[in-house]
Amino acid sequence: MYIFTVETRDINMSIKNNPEKFPHGYVFEITDEEKNEVVKNVDHLEKLKFSPYLPKDFTEKGLYMLATILKSKRTTKANIAIIEPLALHLLAGNLLLSCCVEMASFND
Repeated sequence: MYIFTVETRDINMSIKNNPEKFPHGYVFEITDEEKNEVVKNVDHLEKLKFSPYLPKDFTEKGLYMLATILKSKRTTKANIAIIEPLALHLLAGNLLLSCCVEMASFND
């Protein structure tokens, strides 16, 4: 199984070697029941049924942190895809704040 074109073992090693990048709520193991449900509903994960390990699940923040430590062309593209809309959102927020300050000065 690959995420960001990086093998699962490399992801697990990255998480183990960088625990400070994955605080509580960034990554967690799914339960055995959840694993069985995923295997039942997602055909290409059939091999997961025989794995003795419980898969990890990442929140959006966890995926971003994972993308910052993994080295591949795809993770670089993922980082850019995350950062671009965030930058636009921050810029829009700053513009809105500037407009509000400007409008407040008209009321004085």
